[in-house]
Amino acid sequence: MEVIELLESASTMVQEARGVPLSASCVLHRGELLEILSAAKDSFPSDLAKAQNILEEQDAVLEEARVAADLIIERAREEVASMVAQTEIVASARKEAQKILDDAAEQARAQQDEIDTYVDSRLATLEVVLNKTLDVVARGRDQLAGLDAKSTLSGLNDK
Repeated sequence: MEVIELLESASTMVQEARGVPLSASCVLHRGELLEILSAAKDSFPSDLAKAQNILEEQDAVLEEARVAADLIIERAREEVASMVAQTEIVASARKEAQKILDDAAEQARAQQDEIDTYVDSRLATLEVVLNKTLDVVARGRDQLAGLDAKSTLSGLNDK
């Protein structure tokens, strides 16, 4: 299971937990929740490794595009040199070379945009899940702190 699925499962477990009467608290099976959170914690390195691989692939794709562009430029230069004697052919070759360069640059930009969008979406999803988890943890801690204060006050009233 991926981290996001595990965190969603933990969130669902908290949402569906049986409530304590007259309280915002709920009853959860500690072992199940700890197991899910442990699995999520263990999955983080693999998801981060996947993100790192995507970034490395991005660099490889860009380098491949640069090499291909350099190769295309070199080929275009050779063609232009062989056709220098004919004015129309030289003009045509320059236009084609520029078109090839523009196409290669556009493909590189498109690939970069696609990679950036994918990485950003994965990181945004992870951010949302982590923020939700932090909110749940903060509410739980606040509830625990509220219960301790209520217990202290009720102890003072009994005396």
